[in-house]
Amino acid sequence: MSEIKNTKVATVFEHYPINIQEKLFFLRQLILDTASETDGVDSVEETLKWGEPSYVTKKGSTIRIGWKKSTPNRYALYFNCNTKLVETFREMYRDNFKFEGNRAIVFDEDDEIFVDELKQCISATLTYHTRKHLPMLGL
Repeated sequence: MSEIKNTKVATVFEHYPINIQEKLFFLRQLILDTASETDGVDSVEETLKWGEPSYVTKKGSTIRIGWKKSTPNRYALYFNCNTKLVETFREMYRDNFKFEGNRAIVFDEDDEIFVDELKQCISATLTYHTRKHLPMLGL
């Protein structure tokens, strides 16, 4: 796993329950790996938005990962609710993922992660501004 250079982000990860840390570290690494494999993504900034680890690119929309005390066995990838991202993901992957409104893909602690499909969602988000005009975001 790649090192977290932003100490504020590292501190947030440290405060998650251990079992959830593993899940969120997996999502973090999946985001970073997908970014490095995606044409048009030069760099990813790891920062905090709304107190959660967030991943930002120049031509993309922000992805956040997080966990809430109110749903202790659930964690999520959050997307900008003012985009077509979750609506498109729901249309394409309704059998693979659970969704929360127009803002998140949510996972229960023991859910199977459909990695290839999730990487497509991540890639589409990291390049959103170059594909938002395409039907189904070009997926």
